[in-house]
Amino acid sequence: MKIVCLDLEGVLVPEIWIAFSERAGIPELRKTTRDEPDYDILMKYRLDILAKHGLTLANIQEVISEMRPLPGACEFLAWLRENYQVVILSDTFYEFARPLMRCLSWPTLFCHALETDAEGCVTGYRLRLPDQKRQAVRHFRALNFTVVAGGDSYNDTGMLGEAHAGILFRPPENVIREFPQYPVALDYDTFFSEIESAFARAE
Repeated sequence: MKIVCLDLEGVLVPEIWIAFSERAGIPELRKTTRDEPDYDILMKYRLDILAKHGLTLANIQEVISEMRPLPGACEFLAWLRENYQVVILSDTFYEFARPLMRCLSWPTLFCHALETDAEGCVTGYRLRLPDQKRQAVRHFRALNFTVVAGGDSYNDTGMLGEAHAGILFRPPENVIREFPQYPVALDYDTFFSEIESAFARAE
């Protein structure tokens, strides 16, 4: 019983906040979980910027509707799903993810939810639960799954450590330096090979 847990942004699709930052012309919104380990601090920072500029959920969704998965991501995910069960564990929001999930043929996604006001401005967010990626992997293991996890950012390292094996995919140099215990894959072929090797070692 084997399951692969993957991050979404930076692994299968581009970073949503970076894409929106470029479209909106607001460089401050480029900050992601690759830069800020504390997710609550990061989201409060983002919400303050959205409020300052009067930007709404619809403004962000318009940009997301034009985004597509990273080159090779659909084939990689299909390849994985032929061999293993796959769950996407992401700190994005259901209000963001739907167009991208359609492009990826609707994989299982666990993420969070946004709160908006009557004008469609984002006023807050509801976490599924704190540290949900690590908690999900912990419970998969309690269900007797062998778990391999892959991600690229600070907020992925909890689930990488909780899994039987963790792999970094195209991480920034700061994450590589701080977490040298995890192998690094820079392309999908290598990523798949690392996943297969990890399961072989766990048997």
